[in-house]
Amino acid sequence: MPTRLVLVRHGETEWSRAGRHTSTTDLPLTAAGEAEARGLVPVLAALPIDRVVCSPRLRARRTAELAGFTDVTVTPDLAEWDYGDYEGVTTPQIRETVPGWTIWSHPVPGGETAEQVAERLDRVVSGSRAAGGVTLAFGHGHSLRALAARWLGLPVAEGRHLVLDTATWSELGDDRGTPAVLSWNVGRRA
Repeated sequence: MPTRLVLVRHGETEWSRAGRHTSTTDLPLTAAGEAEARGLVPVLAALPIDRVVCSPRLRARRTAELAGFTDVTVTPDLAEWDYGDYEGVTTPQIRETVPGWTIWSHPVPGGETAEQVAERLDRVVSGSRAAGGVTLAFGHGHSLRALAARWLGLPVAEGRHLVLDTATWSELGDDRGTPAVLSWNVGRRA
């Protein structure tokens, strides 16, 4: 079987609903987020999963559990981009002092650089490729978007092109030896 990496973004939290940057703050899922996570069961149960890896954050671990996966390997490499001084702050609030700011194009005071994010996500990519089969990874919006860019051999900043909603899944693989996105943001709310 070809190597595939299936990405699942955690369900809704109060801060994801409000657009607040959430990395190290360990928030629970909302009731809606728990329902979203349970909604992943039929789709994910149908996949031939060989291993499950998960961010250490509660919201990702709870999404995995509600989606039917309790035997997971927790790895800090799947944690969300560390937003440093911007933790809990929205993009419009940041842009009041840093016009045009995005995580993809500007520094994050007190947080991670794109290079640091790439280094840890490259370990997820190489681990998945070395293991072969299907790896299911539960994580977060920006880090999973960056992970997809790294799978494709692109800079982290190219994740800006890949919108990712809560409690959706995406699949990365290869097309005749070339890294490819096989599906993206599946389960997106209308």
